[in-house]
Amino acid sequence: MSESVKMSSAHAVSTRGKLYRAAIVGAASLKGKEIAEMLNERNFPAADVRLLDDDESLGQLEAMGDEISFIQSVRAEQFEHVDFSFFASDPECTRRNWKSARDAGSAIIDLSSVLEEEAGASVRSLWVERERGRVVPPELQPGPCVTAHPVAITLGLLLLRAQRAGGLRRVVATVLEPASEHGQRGMDELHQQTVNLLSFQPLPKDVFDAQVAFNMVARYGPKSQPTLDSVEACILRHYRKITGETAPQPSVMLLQAPVFHGHAMTVFLEMESPVDIPALTLALAGDHVAFPSAEDETPSNVSSAGQADIQVWVKSDPVQPNGVWLWVAADNLRISALTAVECAESMTATRPVGKIQ
Repeated sequence: MSESVKMSSAHAVSTRGKLYRAAIVGAASLKGKEIAEMLNERNFPAADVRLLDDDESLGQLEAMGDEISFIQSVRAEQFEHVDFSFFASDPECTRRNWKSARDAGSAIIDLSSVLEEEAGASVRSLWVERERGRVVPPELQPGPCVTAHPVAITLGLLLLRAQRAGGLRRVVATVLEPASEHGQRGMDELHQQTVNLLSFQPLPKDVFDAQVAFNMVARYGPKSQPTLDSVEACILRHYRKITGETAPQPSVMLLQAPVFHGHAMTVFLEMESPVDIPALTLALAGDHVAFPSAEDETPSNVSSAGQADIQVWVKSDPVQPNGVWLWVAADNLRISALTAVECAESMTATRPVGKIQ
């Protein structure tokens, strides 16, 4: 964090004319921690970042750059004079508290994907907007900004670029879902299932309602929410909203993989003519996309962890001359947090600096 941001609270208030206030709801969650790190990395001009969460996390210490902050309870008064509220919490917490933030004058950035049907809400990815050359007009009083699903962002960026190398007849993607998309509870359950299987103990199934350790599943148990089908629908819905009408429409299948972190996916592209691999690779290259060198391993959950770029490997299909495979890996939490902070940065253009709501 820059020296102008690393200041005492008293000094921050005295220079309020140059800085904003932010709140992270769900600060103890995986996404909440990633947002705090991203605000620090990008030197977001925040004089004060309030860390808010539920009762289980109250009083917990979290690092904000070089400073340590306490997590406080989510109450309406916590949103007073807050310019940007990031909702990285579970859907129910977002539903309970977002209107308090809105009524206090805060701009809402929703990472829980529950506010997209609210009046004035928009699903956004600045990566895809820039790829389309689309400039979103600023709003003085914007509705909730819903961050697009990281898979929708990944597919949107790659397919918009791929169609420049030739017409796309068909796109089929198989996406491997990590446990971290269910938050810390999902990570913990996968870990405990792994331990219990190796020690021949019963498996905990509170999150997935199915065995996910050492297993691949296309459907969770009936008690698990959200379902894989509903997440698939969310991906496709967000993809359409951020890419527009001219982008190719992919067929997507989501599978729960026995991995803790990071999306991986195979994407099959059927082109209208035989595939020119160098031309396609050149079309895919650019901001936010990285290709491994010949000496590097192919992309994986491990290689993508902590990276903001989407990692891609291109492989020709030995049977279909018009077909090509993309093997893709991306850090799901990193992309979500970066999208959220970029959305907030784009809102600063029309938000009066130093405004006291």
